[in-house]
Amino acid sequence: MEQRLTAAGCPDADFDAAELLRLVLGVDVRLAFAPLTAEQAARLEELTARRADREPLQYLCGSWPFLDFELAVGPGVLCPRADTEVVAETAAGLLKEVPHPKVLDLCAGTGCLGLGVKRFCPDAAVTSLEKSPDALVYLKRNARLPGGLEITPVEGDLFTYWQTLPEGQLDLIVSNPPYLTAAEMAQLQPEVAKEPAMALAAGEDGLAFYRTIAEDYQQALRPGGALALEIGWQQREAVTALLAENGWVDIACQKDYGGNDRAVTARRSCK
Repeated sequence: MEQRLTAAGCPDADFDAAELLRLVLGVDVRLAFAPLTAEQAARLEELTARRADREPLQYLCGSWPFLDFELAVGPGVLCPRADTEVVAETAAGLLKEVPHPKVLDLCAGTGCLGLGVKRFCPDAAVTSLEKSPDALVYLKRNARLPGGLEITPVEGDLFTYWQTLPEGQLDLIVSNPPYLTAAEMAQLQPEVAKEPAMALAAGEDGLAFYRTIAEDYQQALRPGGALALEIGWQQREAVTALLAENGWVDIACQKDYGGNDRAVTARRSCK
């Protein structure tokens, strides 16, 4: 199985093989001693063929860990990634000493960012916005998790939703918006190409969503309210410039675990 996945170009074939076997057996492979049943063997063959066709492992598993909780995931929604955990941690850090914060998560997908903030700030009231009907299915499924991780899923479009928001009511806006350029969309890895283009593509320069957030969402925050955005590793200068041009202050950037620029933060001016 591992050789088959390696031949198909899967970058972590050994890990994938172990995960597929765990999925079929229902236990860690180190705890499995009995031979596969015919039914298990057929299931493993099906999953291996799909992974060899470069279907994302997350979709095959049906759920995937984020921080210390598990998210439902599948075709039609962006797979949660470890880099986004840094954004959640950074965003939550902006809410220190803010009692009962009100949080808006834009382009929510699985809800990982909103849930991540809630994980670190249990008293936060989090609204998570998603446009895609397919992704909304997973957002609603993840909206109530064990341990009191609850968010409010809302269907809506980032480009118009700001018009419905009263001024000065939010303490934090967080988002992992689509940010790939047209050139990047043309060169996707096979697995990423099977994720929804709606969650990835952001126009010719990759900045379409950041422009709207920078221009239209600041007034929804209270004075001093915070913004946390996931960015592509080459977008720090462009995104920080957009924010500065639109009057945001205290602009900073946090790197991810790989040392790449990943989370841009800013605040609405108190003046």
